[in-house]
Amino acid sequence: MANRRPEIILAEERGFCFGVRRALEVIEAAGRKYGRVQSLGGVVHNLQVVKRLEEVGVTVVKSLDEVDAPVVAITAHGAGPNIPAEARARGYEVVDTTCPLVTKVHQAVKKLADDGFFIVIFGEPNHPEVRGALGWAGNARTLATLDWEELKKIKPLPHKIGIVSQTTQPVSLFSQFVKAIMDWAFPRPLEIRVINTICDPTIKRQRDAVELARQVDLMVVIGGRHSANTRHLAEMCAAEGVETHHIEVPEEVDPAWLRGRSKVGVTAGASTPDWIIEAVVRRLEEVADQIAAEGG
Repeated sequence: MANRRPEIILAEERGFCFGVRRALEVIEAAGRKYGRVQSLGGVVHNLQVVKRLEEVGVTVVKSLDEVDAPVVAITAHGAGPNIPAEARARGYEVVDTTCPLVTKVHQAVKKLADDGFFIVIFGEPNHPEVRGALGWAGNARTLATLDWEELKKIKPLPHKIGIVSQTTQPVSLFSQFVKAIMDWAFPRPLEIRVINTICDPTIKRQRDAVELARQVDLMVVIGGRHSANTRHLAEMCAAEGVETHHIEVPEEVDPAWLRGRSKVGVTAGASTPDWIIEAVVRRLEEVADQIAAEGG
């Protein structure tokens, strides 16, 4: 008797969000137009996508000091206003691929700064999106952290606190972060302004991933190792108690994962291209067929 074939189920919301798709279209067009474009960091956090862009003349550098091409690209994660200004001052053409939803974070940070708020960004301090957003704070005092208690160390204590989030953070964690600050601040004469800047594509992907994780007995999450939003998807799926594997490419699929499973869920981060998702699904389907063909 043949073993039961595992069913492969894809999350409805998965892979490229519109901001990433737009960024890649813009920078690929620039590469074809100018021949050489240098991006200040990876356009998105996906090694396979970055390698493909090299074919149209787009390469990655860490800073303006490394640029030797005529065109500089700002990544989808955005940058502070000083970066494109400095690039133009040095004589470079600037291609800006900042996600429009990241631009909303910039606008929120600038408005808070203009209104005299101490600005707290709920996010990973060294993430390029967070560093870029901090650049819009001007001379305002700022804090980027995932630990709200860092705020308690700030001296003197600010009387006006504005809070925003990195666009790809889990909604539940941002809510807990804000609540903890509110509970701590309540006895104090503080003004607190909260702007939810988590983007809608992130919310939808996280919601769908969690719903799917509750229905399957194995989750495969596809995306770059350095992709924050992909990592969060994997963490949220694992938190549902289902075995979860974060992979980048189909070669990482281990057939042993699927043995004894009835339903396998698949989702992917916002910087994961369709062709990688399709390749992983093909690999999972092949393994599922092999399992079904084995004698029991």
